[in-house]
Amino acid sequence: MPFIKTRDGTDIYYKDWGKGPAVTFSHGWPLTADAWEDQMVFLAHNGFRVIAHDRRGHGRSGQPWDGNEMDTYADDLAALFEALDLKDAAMVGHSTGGGEVARFIGRHGTRRVSKAVLVGAVPPQMLKTAANPGGLPMEVFDGIRKGVTDDRSQFFKDLTTPFYGANRDGAKVSQGVRDFFWMQGMMGGLKPLLDCIKAFSETDFTEDLKKFDVPTLIIHGDDDQIVPIDASGSASAKLVKGATLKVYPKGSHGLATMNKDQLNADLLAFLKG
Repeated sequence: MPFIKTRDGTDIYYKDWGKGPAVTFSHGWPLTADAWEDQMVFLAHNGFRVIAHDRRGHGRSGQPWDGNEMDTYADDLAALFEALDLKDAAMVGHSTGGGEVARFIGRHGTRRVSKAVLVGAVPPQMLKTAANPGGLPMEVFDGIRKGVTDDRSQFFKDLTTPFYGANRDGAKVSQGVRDFFWMQGMMGGLKPLLDCIKAFSETDFTEDLKKFDVPTLIIHGDDDQIVPIDASGSASAKLVKGATLKVYPKGSHGLATMNKDQLNADLLAFLKG
């Protein structure tokens, strides 16, 4: 399997498929690059080179004790860009991965970036603060930490219900989809996954979003029970100059799976536009 080694010696796994203009994918918590395979196969068949990595602490990448925060996540991704000499790449990020994309642009700029897509992404900030009254209270994230610490296997199984909107009328979420989520989550290291909860919930990406200077598409489900749209997608669209916000009616957090045909078509149109 292909890996790069970061400055602190952490091995980062990645997959690199197809030929053509490059598109990178950053996954959500607690998942892996595999969460993007429906989009990657589709775009590779449509003339794109698609690249996705397992974030440090997740999946097949190394599980370091330290560095499990957004600055290092962004630097790891920058190291992958440099190792593969990516130029004019489009960046796609879901949930925590959307924060990773935002921090990458905030720290490293858009010298190697042509476009950006945020899908159900955590920016500008998930945590409720005086400056972010629409966010979620700390008790929500403390509950996630407790669930992962007490019994992460069962917690990940239970999380699939709100993640994919399985608790909504008419929802059809297969056991296979739930099992695939659970499997990806269990591949990560406990310490890095716990650290990542702080990273995705408390990091303020406001200034990062203001640095976006490439065409940006923001996609969000209006029934996202994990990252509510008002404090995230809608707020980010106001901070990124010229961004396009596309709302999926009744869309859950798991758009890459539950709305894969629509998402694939929207990505292809945006990348070719």
